[in-house]
Amino acid sequence: MKIIILGAGQVGSSAAQQLAREQANDVTVVDTRDDVLRDLQDRLDIRTVSGNAAHPSTLLAAGSRGADLLVALTSSDEVNMVACQIAWTLFRTPTKIARIRSGDYYGRPELFGENTIPVDLAISPEQLVTDHVERLIRYPGALQVLEFAEGRVLLVGMRALKGGKLVGHQLQVLRAHIPNTEVRVPAIYRGGRSIRPEGGTTIEEHDEVFFVAAREDMRLVMKEFSSEEASVRRVVIAGAGNIGLRLARALEDRLRVKLIERNPDTARRAAERLRNTLVLTGNAADEELLLEENIDDADVFAAVTNAEEANILSAMLAKRLGARRVMALINKPSYSELMEGGPIDIAISPQTITIGALLEHVRRGDVVRVHSLRRGAAEAMEAIVHADGRSSPIAGKRIDAIDLPEGTTIGAVVRGGRVLMAHHDTIIEAEDHVILFLTDRRHVEDVGRLFQAGAPA
Repeated sequence: MKIIILGAGQVGSSAAQQLAREQANDVTVVDTRDDVLRDLQDRLDIRTVSGNAAHPSTLLAAGSRGADLLVALTSSDEVNMVACQIAWTLFRTPTKIARIRSGDYYGRPELFGENTIPVDLAISPEQLVTDHVERLIRYPGALQVLEFAEGRVLLVGMRALKGGKLVGHQLQVLRAHIPNTEVRVPAIYRGGRSIRPEGGTTIEEHDEVFFVAAREDMRLVMKEFSSEEASVRRVVIAGAGNIGLRLARALEDRLRVKLIERNPDTARRAAERLRNTLVLTGNAADEELLLEENIDDADVFAAVTNAEEANILSAMLAKRLGARRVMALINKPSYSELMEGGPIDIAISPQTITIGALLEHVRRGDVVRVHSLRRGAAEAMEAIVHADGRSSPIAGKRIDAIDLPEGTTIGAVVRGGRVLMAHHDTIIEAEDHVILFLTDRRHVEDVGRLFQAGAPA
């Protein structure tokens, strides 16, 4: 696939890195900063073009004539939209994705379409991060909460903690603990390395366990891996930018929310737009302020400012002062690896969260949902089995007869709205939605071929 990425910022660079790894992709990155492009070209097998992303000449030089996909990820909504318009009008680029940050644009789907602004998919990293954090708050104790099959199936990652019912026991006793509940464990990470889950695998303290279950069963399953978590009632958010404001708005009607913002003008605007949130002007890394606001009573502290160092510092301070669970928005992968699971419970990576929305439109075959995991090393996906009267590599086969790539596990099958946990004797049928976990994303293309009707078995 011939892909053009406009913008070499944090999200654009991450997208280029992910997409260039796949042999079938020919990636070109456009930016105005020559030094950034040189650095990318030194690290990745990509082509770069220096120039304004909204100029027809730049798009032509980048190869828009004949491109399969344009991904506009510059920091300007207007540049992204104009670039999509030009790509369609002049070059008939078939698929166009644009990063849209402003709620004035993003909240108006009628703006986008073939007869309006030709954007096939508008993505907002800020909204994706907000949704991600909201799910983590809804399921206390989870490190990841991912939705599949329109929310019918959840994939949750948790750290096995002392006091969890399954800690120190083999996976096979899970059925006895919760006899009327179906659950599948597709992956376990121990000491940062993947181990193959089997019935005789013993869950150890600090293991990172991923499991799949129907939405209605998820809370019961989660209790097996850690001591029961109290429900979340009090949330403190640091930063009233796009993410902080959206998160407060999403939570304020059901939880007690405090929002701390150091810029007085930004704090005032946030207070005007929120109904049930207490907005405070101050520095979230100020120990005195946190103590005054009873941070030790907070169930969740989420630092989501634009400065990751400030997020790390305030989250560490909040944890030391008694906040039960702390999260920090961290862009640098090296920082995330150092902090998560130690002084900070959850490191939130905007790039990792955003890349899944892009990959859904890049994958070959009938892939409808993709989530990037573990800093891009692993993936979870939902794919549809389409036979279409032609041969299918997997339709009609039992799962244990399918030649899955190494490290790939089928976790669940959704058939006609029913959720079926995958077992060795489950037979895959045409039109099934199959949820898979890949511990090694290098096998993504092999998995994709399994869902292409007419592909060789």
